[in-house]
Amino acid sequence: MQPNIGLEKDVLKQDNTLLNDFLSDLHVLYIKTRKYHWNVAGPNFMEYHKFFESQYKAIEAEIDEVAERIRQLGGIPLATMAEFIHNTSLKEDSGKPKDTAEMFKNLLSDHEQIVRELRDDVDKCADELKDAGTADFLTGLMEAHEAMAWMLRKYLS
Repeated sequence: MQPNIGLEKDVLKQDNTLLNDFLSDLHVLYIKTRKYHWNVAGPNFMEYHKFFESQYKAIEAEIDEVAERIRQLGGIPLATMAEFIHNTSLKEDSGKPKDTAEMFKNLLSDHEQIVRELRDDVDKCADELKDAGTADFLTGLMEAHEAMAWMLRKYLS
């Protein structure tokens, strides 16, 4: 049953497409952050291990929120790794574990890319699609990724 919330079917479809793309980015970022959590080493191991854990747990919570928003808008969240890889704008980190500085740089780059994409999506939802609810939802997520990027940046300062 389609929601009757003042948004046309085409708007809901566009909302769900951009939300599923974001959901795909979140899954790739989640896996990369978990990988770094498992593979970090060195003198500050425990601090970095806990830091990466706090970030992947925040991303995990976002994944659920985004999937539920897609359902609220009458869509179906993507749910396979193949779909996530096909729809993400991020790159997986395959191969051997990286050194700690490279881990931080990679995650920072991903969060900043997500922020840029979310900024565009917020504008599209607000201005083009006239969907204030999704624009507001994405704004909150963008702010969360700005904060995560800031924390990663401080480790590289």
